[in-house]
Amino acid sequence: MAETKTKPTGASVDAYLASRASPEQLVDCQAIMAMCQRVTKEEPQMWGPSIVGYGKYTYRYESGHSGDACLVGFAVRGRELVVYLAAENPEQVALLARLGKHRMTKSCLYLKRLADLDVEVLETLIAGSVADVKRRYPSTGDA
Repeated sequence: MAETKTKPTGASVDAYLASRASPEQLVDCQAIMAMCQRVTKEEPQMWGPSIVGYGKYTYRYESGHSGDACLVGFAVRGRELVVYLAAENPEQVALLARLGKHRMTKSCLYLKRLADLDVEVLETLIAGSVADVKRRYPSTGDA
């Protein structure tokens, strides 16, 4: 089985943001970081070369594949920011409808700028995602 490339590193979060984020994106990244820290009570850590992650959980698929992932994270992807979260349950889907200008794939919420969103709804989405992951993977604890 292939080893996952997205794992915690000792790389600098500040250096990553300085190398990727525009000045406007950097302000938004700092606001997202504050939300993630409030929700997880964790410090940011680089996961792989390009994800700023918070906390950790261990997953195992029916296939037997397992690994670790951050509870919530974000990345700068060109002109967009991506927040990695779970938003599958009905409450989360309803929140997405109130969020503002974004697009959502399986676990990636794409946004251009926080000014386009209701930031309180975003923080509630992050909190709901973290709670959902901890419920699905109870051995997560508060690591």
